[in-house]
Amino acid sequence: MNASAVSTSGRILIGIDASRSVALQPTGTELYSRYLIEALRSRAPDRFFFRLYFNQPPKSAISHQPSAISHQPSAISRQPSAVRIIPFPRLWTHLRLSVEMLVHRPDLLFVPAHVLPIIHPRRSVVTVHDLGYLYFPEAHPPRQRWYLDRSTRWHARTAAHLLTDSAATQRDLVEKYHAAPDKITVAYPGLDPSLKRVDDPAELARVRSKYHIDGDYLLYLGTIQPRKNLQRLIEAFSQLPTASGQLLLAGKPGWYSEQLLQQAHDRIKFIGYVDAADKNALLSGATAFVFPSLYEGFGFPVLEALACGVPVLCSNTSSLPEVAGDTAVLVNPLDVDDIARGLHDITTNEDLRHTLIERGYPQAQKFTWQACANVVLKVFEEVLEPERVKG
Repeated sequence: MNASAVSTSGRILIGIDASRSVALQPTGTELYSRYLIEALRSRAPDRFFFRLYFNQPPKSAISHQPSAISHQPSAISRQPSAVRIIPFPRLWTHLRLSVEMLVHRPDLLFVPAHVLPIIHPRRSVVTVHDLGYLYFPEAHPPRQRWYLDRSTRWHARTAAHLLTDSAATQRDLVEKYHAAPDKITVAYPGLDPSLKRVDDPAELARVRSKYHIDGDYLLYLGTIQPRKNLQRLIEAFSQLPTASGQLLLAGKPGWYSEQLLQQAHDRIKFIGYVDAADKNALLSGATAFVFPSLYEGFGFPVLEALACGVPVLCSNTSSLPEVAGDTAVLVNPLDVDDIARGLHDITTNEDLRHTLIERGYPQAQKFTWQACANVVLKVFEEVLEPERVKG
């Protein structure tokens, strides 16, 4: 190993932008950051030392001791990891984190769920989660679409290596941004190990009472936004008989959610953000989990439903077939009638439901954060080799 890639303490200093890992109401990329950082810290070789950068003191999830943080090699060598809390009012990444990279540069910087700062080590690794904004631009606000395109171009051009959550996103980066295939590695995210089926009647009843659920229900779980294709899901569900129960749409309201929220009635109910403590029971109590998203870089909710023993309906596009395998009813997300057909099958065919549930458990167990961390650590090793570093 090149001596320049090793800190003077004799250990390799890996900096990680952990600013997205401690959201109090995390979504997919924030959970990715949280669980992957924890797995990296538990599986990294002794020669790796992690410094985690936050834009505010962490209040949850990753436990650290933020005091007594030092840049001195002697302090680094005594700690498995350290925290750098560097508050800044605006443009934290490109201004404050850039200054940090200039003054106290790590040997390698990893950005799991955000954008690479303007000033960064040439040995930098970034996760690109999806390119859905290119396929369905109308499902994203113009400003967000511009930002996502510019940041992805920046990553493809300047990062030493790119990680993706799926082969679908890897192909997209090569096709749309002309990224070199040997510069991209697929590292499938893992399953939250706390997710499991709940059969306790009291716990199921508690969650039903909390979210005012009465009777059978189909469940969608994710942000309420156009990319999730909820308008077509609502139209397809409306074709089912009333005996099918309710359609519950769970998640934080996102862009353009107002028109969807106005469609609530007796059979279609929006229940808002679901607390982590309630997720297992809410999934386990569903007749089926429905996720006909227009585009997903991975699709955490599908994996979560499989782990909770729930039949799944999802789209046959982007990364979702990689996640679901043969354990879900796959539908064309642009065809309302096909979605309705899938909903009918998954709610009425008991043999199909039983088969999907039995296949779902082993499929979910294929995705672990330990395996993801192993792939990412191997990428770190390769990027740190001098011949892998591009100017």
